[in-house]
Amino acid sequence: MKAHPTAIVHSQAQIADRVTVGPYSIIGDGVELGEDCEVMSHVVVEGPTRIGKHNRIVPFAIVGLPCQDLKYHGEPTRLEIGDDNVIREFVTLHRGTVEGGGVTRIGHHNFLMAYVHIAHDCRLGDHIIMANGASLAGHVEIGDHAMVGAFCGIHQFCRIGAYSFLGSYSVINRDILPYSRTSAERPVGVYGANRVGLERRGLAQQDIDELDAAFRLLSRSKFNTTQALEAIDARSFQSEHVRALVDFIKTSQRGVVK
Repeated sequence: MKAHPTAIVHSQAQIADRVTVGPYSIIGDGVELGEDCEVMSHVVVEGPTRIGKHNRIVPFAIVGLPCQDLKYHGEPTRLEIGDDNVIREFVTLHRGTVEGGGVTRIGHHNFLMAYVHIAHDCRLGDHIIMANGASLAGHVEIGDHAMVGAFCGIHQFCRIGAYSFLGSYSVINRDILPYSRTSAERPVGVYGANRVGLERRGLAQQDIDELDAAFRLLSRSKFNTTQALEAIDARSFQSEHVRALVDFIKTSQRGVVK
């Protein structure tokens, strides 16, 4: 480990090889930092927090502090972060609560831009981009490859589906469909499959075309949700991604944005 003389690293912190800690940063008790992590200046990391390999945390990020839930009274909870994440300026990542399972979890290869807030008990997958000022209330789940626009506000217990694109300034209180392109206009609405994003992620053209057809039944027909799902089943789509879309809708607890 290479730590600047002004950095404060707790004696019980577990620091792997080739970690650098910049000026005036604080690494607290119960923190685990994996190999090749870079903690720049003026960063605070409190534990219990486990951070994987090759993560970069830039100045003024606050990682692993107790949550802001008023029901939290100091119980032992934790934050877990995977590998190859970028955590930018003034990002705040909070530990979980006992009621929510005790852990906030962030996967791999995520890019959290300036002022992003991730509250207690959230679950983030891999390859997610959250733009400046996007905020998650407690217990939010975000699927792999999702993109959350700047200054979005996500209500507690909502799910943001995999491969979805959520426009800036959106206020979300229902689940966002996977593979969808959702606008911040009022009311928030789905504008079909996220074709550009899906092509960039390498989905086959047949998968994209079938997803587009499924979205037309969901959001552009006169069907209600039950009727749209029946119509999708009747079409006998072959794509596993269409099946994932249908399963997401059927398991929603808050309803979905259509």
